[in-house]
Amino acid sequence: MTNDTPVISALNGGVLRLTLNAPESRNSLSFAMIEALRAALRAADVDRDVRVIVIAAAGHVFSAGHDLKEMDAARTAEDGGRGAFIRLFEACGRLMQEIVNHRCPVIAEVAGVATAAGCQLVASCDLAVAGKAARFATPGVRIGLFCSTPMVALTRNLSAKHAMEMLLTGDLIDAPRAAEIGLVNRVVEDAALTAETMALAAQIAGRSQLTVGIGKRAFYAQREMPLAEAYAYAGTVMAENMMAADACEGIGAFIAKRDPVWTDS
Repeated sequence: MTNDTPVISALNGGVLRLTLNAPESRNSLSFAMIEALRAALRAADVDRDVRVIVIAAAGHVFSAGHDLKEMDAARTAEDGGRGAFIRLFEACGRLMQEIVNHRCPVIAEVAGVATAAGCQLVASCDLAVAGKAARFATPGVRIGLFCSTPMVALTRNLSAKHAMEMLLTGDLIDAPRAAEIGLVNRVVEDAALTAETMALAAQIAGRSQLTVGIGKRAFYAQREMPLAEAYAYAGTVMAENMMAADACEGIGAFIAKRDPVWTDS
């Protein structure tokens, strides 16, 4: 890709493909890259033609995390860079929350290496598909900067011990191990990565947009609740969902053994 914008957007069949486009910096999550991703997500949130989002990357690295050169340059400021660091990590945190809170499912398509905040980005997406050559790490401990913000996403997707091992060792893990511990959903041949990811996205895009949105919101909301509260909340959500036109259509289509026609209402 030769376009110099940090993120390239392409919409096809309800699937919005957002491509990190800074291969010369290993698709680092610079402040500009973070803000470009946030802007693309905000635009997609109000575009009803967008049903699923795929985050991919140009080049051979998914994302090497924050731009350490950019961060180190900030130390020349009068405050030693503290203000810039706070703005960067706050923006990154907002990005990850916007992915989780987005009305559309977000899928990471991971080719190559995803480290530090790049690994955080993968963990923050709803689903992740990795090529066999993909590798993952939170290596901050190796350079004296613990991956504390990536830790937030890891501990919500991996078991405590698996997350802690990644954070304390900083070691690279391969794609099969990432799938084994729950960081990615599936591992596919590198040559088939885009086709497999887009097929998964198309499958989800073919569902009722209303139903998928209800389900995504409920999934993350109930996860933070005590068990009894979660069941009470989920029951209310299902009762409201049953009142929707798409639920009526879907159940009727199932009983009649025909394909449903969604109206997203």
